[in-house]
Amino acid sequence: MEAGSEMAVAGKLEKTGYITIAIVPARAKRQLNNLFDRYQRVKFSDLNIFTRLLFTLNKAGLPVLSSLNAIKAQTENPVLKDAIEQIMRDIEGGAKLSGALEKYPHIFNTLYVNMVKSGEVSGKLTAVLERLITLGEREEATRLSIQAAMRYPLIVVGAMIIGFMVLITLVVPRFENLYNQFTAELPLPTRMLLGLNYLITHFWWAILIGIGLTGFFLVKFLDTAQGRRRWDDLKLKLPVVGPLFLKLTMSRFCRITGTLLASGVPILQVLDLGSESAGNVIISGNIDNIKKSVNEGKGMSEPMKASGIFPPVVIQMVAAGEETGQLESLLLHVSDYYDSQVDYMIKNLVSLIEPVLILVLGSAVAFLALGIFMPMWDLINVFKGGKN
Repeated sequence: MEAGSEMAVAGKLEKTGYITIAIVPARAKRQLNNLFDRYQRVKFSDLNIFTRLLFTLNKAGLPVLSSLNAIKAQTENPVLKDAIEQIMRDIEGGAKLSGALEKYPHIFNTLYVNMVKSGEVSGKLTAVLERLITLGEREEATRLSIQAAMRYPLIVVGAMIIGFMVLITLVVPRFENLYNQFTAELPLPTRMLLGLNYLITHFWWAILIGIGLTGFFLVKFLDTAQGRRRWDDLKLKLPVVGPLFLKLTMSRFCRITGTLLASGVPILQVLDLGSESAGNVIISGNIDNIKKSVNEGKGMSEPMKASGIFPPVVIQMVAAGEETGQLESLLLHVSDYYDSQVDYMIKNLVSLIEPVLILVLGSAVAFLALGIFMPMWDLINVFKGGKN
């Protein structure tokens, strides 16, 4: 039986007609659950479902505790379920919802907690939860679209690598005995194929170690401030996906900023949260400069223009919003505009990458064909010359 305390367990047992003799906590089971929970996480979709259910029940007039209890009953993710149970206990102990959520940063980030806090302060928690649904579901839809668009290129690249390895390790050795009978020097593509075959079959362990060490040091480098900065700068400059990254970041920044302002969060705190959720240290640094400008009593549009990163449409909308006092609504309009641009780019991502894949695949096939068949062509020419 599950309950918040031993007294609660005893009460439940008495209601069902049982006489309580002893209550022993299920420690071993709890420890086992925690051991497995460590390897689980709360997915974006789980959090979105939680927010939508909380919004629906709150809008229907149910108290927060009753809403959380109903949500917990239908939550399958064990990590989220345990968190909801602890949140309920904290609220029963007098904590506010935002304060209870704050204890689980791996589930509810700073943006989420601050928006809930602003809803509690303003008395508009239902409206804030609705905005959180819009934010979360838009983010999830974008992630799913990118995953769907990248699925085909990844399958093609994976199949190409597997096919290349099969040919190098299984097909090329069968021709090697034939090539060894040639007295003349083998063509360069053939020598390269034989060299690759020797390298892969005799030093595969060194290749795996090299790949592992390269990956390890690359991850370590990207964990440093300099590494993150270089990587984020490179992402914005890449030929095909660079503009997509920029539009995604602009959409996220405008939607988060507009949503937080509409929820009543102070502008300086909004910019702090916008900087944290930008997902790019280059843009985060520029948002920090905007915050300094606002803190000094200046506007947002001038430092945006000086950064050279923010597109003209964002700068113009921010300037118009500052003049008219409708900054949040104009930012949300800009976010909608960039969302449509992002959707279009994601749908056309495969058609942009496909020519590159065809070129790489064609080059690999040509290299293999030349490496395997060039010596045979030379041999045929030798036979023809001998007959003449």
